[in-house]
Amino acid sequence: MNVQQSQTTSTDGVPLDTRTRPRAESWQAAWVRRAIPLVMALHFSSSRRPAPDVHALRLRAHRYTLPGRLAAACLYPRVRRHADAELTGEWIRSPGASQESEETVVLYLHGGAYYFGSPATHRALTVELAHSTQSAVFALDYSLAPEHPFPAALEDTLRAYRALLARRIAPSSIVFAGDSAGAGLALAALVALRDAGEPLPAGAALFSPWADLTTIWRASHNALSMNRTAMEAAADMYLRNVRRFEPLASPARAKLHGLPPIHVQTSDAEALNIDARELAARLQRAGNAVEFAQWHAMPHAWQCFAPFVPEARAALAEASRFICRCWAGATLR
Repeated sequence: MNVQQSQTTSTDGVPLDTRTRPRAESWQAAWVRRAIPLVMALHFSSSRRPAPDVHALRLRAHRYTLPGRLAAACLYPRVRRHADAELTGEWIRSPGASQESEETVVLYLHGGAYYFGSPATHRALTVELAHSTQSAVFALDYSLAPEHPFPAALEDTLRAYRALLARRIAPSSIVFAGDSAGAGLALAALVALRDAGEPLPAGAALFSPWADLTTIWRASHNALSMNRTAMEAAADMYLRNVRRFEPLASPARAKLHGLPPIHVQTSDAEALNIDARELAARLQRAGNAVEFAQWHAMPHAWQCFAPFVPEARAALAEASRFICRCWAGATLR
């Protein structure tokens, strides 16, 4: 898939060097885009109610992602996974990954609106990422709302990062990555580490980031896989009595200076497109190195449809190139 270069302007007037994609889409992507509304209506309608059935949604998310896990295992049989004795989550290592303190690591934070999802539901994505970076990926199984509201997930993320450092893995060998709510957690962790004066990772890759809980009002009711009611319910469960303007709850609203290079991917068809564009513009205005890639007609967090959808694999390959440049200390193009 060829990449076309263009310069566009964000909603707040800041020019962004945007990598856009041709409007042609694969038949797999077209099928997924048409199937999502039906699947949501039949099996995930609870997520669009003010009081979703949390337990049922978690079970269904795990069940519906089984084909992706099986396909990834067949496609990349040499990519291995194992649990961690100290941290809750799973390691995924490609055959080319180094061992112990010499290795490079992607600390991956899964999406799921802060209340569902797990390393298992996102294993197809993390296996693809481990393969394309030829590195280790640690998928953190962080605490979920409503049982563990903010800031439990953020504290788990910081604890995991500090544990990696304690194992003598250099900050310059670690990159954060995440989708949707996980991308919001990744950004919040960067802000928290900077404010604490701790060493920062080499970069972060944010897929369809949900990093601003104050802008739910402008999300489209017809956006693929997300709408205002679902986002309101998720935010209420995650925050409980915390204000949505709290900088670490809505890190897109925090002071964003002094952060490592950040790669942002979004789709022009998703509810969070404007938020992603504004986030990239704020990061750029604060003096950070930013890559912003906008894809056409993809659903929210389409990277999770790897390995079935070519656009998902292409997006992860692009993110992997960014991640490898971060480890190499290269400046962004």
